[in-house]
Amino acid sequence: MTTSEQDTPQMQDPQMQDMGRNWNYHPELPLQNPSIFQWPPNPAFLMRWFMRNWLTLSERVLMLGLALILWWFLYPAIETAQTFAPGWILQVWLVNFLMIFVVAGGLHWYFYMRRGQGKKLKFERREQGRNNRLWDFSDQVKDNMFWSLGSGVLQLTAFQVVTMWLMANGYTPMITFAKNPVWFLAFLVILPMWSAFHFYWVHRLLHQPFLYKRVHSLHHRNVNIGPWSGFSMHPIEHFVYLTTLCIHWVVASHPIHLYFHIVFQGPGAAMTHTGYEDLLIKDKRWLALGTFYHQLHHRYYECNYGNQEMPWDRWFGTFHDGSAEATAETRARKKRMFG
Repeated sequence: MTTSEQDTPQMQDPQMQDMGRNWNYHPELPLQNPSIFQWPPNPAFLMRWFMRNWLTLSERVLMLGLALILWWFLYPAIETAQTFAPGWILQVWLVNFLMIFVVAGGLHWYFYMRRGQGKKLKFERREQGRNNRLWDFSDQVKDNMFWSLGSGVLQLTAFQVVTMWLMANGYTPMITFAKNPVWFLAFLVILPMWSAFHFYWVHRLLHQPFLYKRVHSLHHRNVNIGPWSGFSMHPIEHFVYLTTLCIHWVVASHPIHLYFHIVFQGPGAAMTHTGYEDLLIKDKRWLALGTFYHQLHHRYYECNYGNQEMPWDRWFGTFHDGSAEATAETRARKKRMFG
């Protein structure tokens, strides 16, 4: 399929055609169900899912590779964390700051400054917001950078520092690959699923009117998202969002698992909020990035609270499949919630 064909999906349903006019690009609609949690189980589908996510140069494999580099070269040895000391804590903060800056900043530079693939596979027609008092500094990117690199990096570091201290002092169970190879590998596969489970429920909590108006609305100023939007949140939301890391306090893991989780929650948020579906190299899809599933959430708010890893939205009636009917249902649900 050529890029031009990808940018103009063929749709026979007139309502799908109406939906298509609202976007610069969208995948084939209505959205299908890519979750592995289907009944009856489909072994062939499960194998393809595993190969796509773990046996190719996927987003997750790149994140795991970054986690290994962090563990081997950049973060302090876990033994160093037996006592809280400014030196190693500052080192963790600095590494996290640079990591978020390089990943989010690099993606922003490539897609929005260099315009490396123009608007190919870009969901929204609009550009990032400027000269609007909605944003701190009247600029969407500067606003997002402030919250991501300020509260975001600080709280990510705080959760990581506490977890490293617990591991170093034996207060939380630790494993090694040599002694627990099966669980070591299995937990790497499970962590994104746990993150998806946790994200759905805390996200639904943040959409309750009291918390939405006072906390989560800061993130939702980003209707037209970009790489810096993913980790841009109110400090209370950063805290709630990052409690996913507390699983390492009770479940046996290794620092590599923790660092993979850190990458998944921090830089991973920038990757999933690029506003583009894939990174193209020579008009070929090379790396999956943002999803239209979550793009719909940023436009219509009260839908698609989770991600496609876990089918919670489908099970609990909050799924938006990209159709006009789903848009009408979502708007009605929003009206009921907020009056």
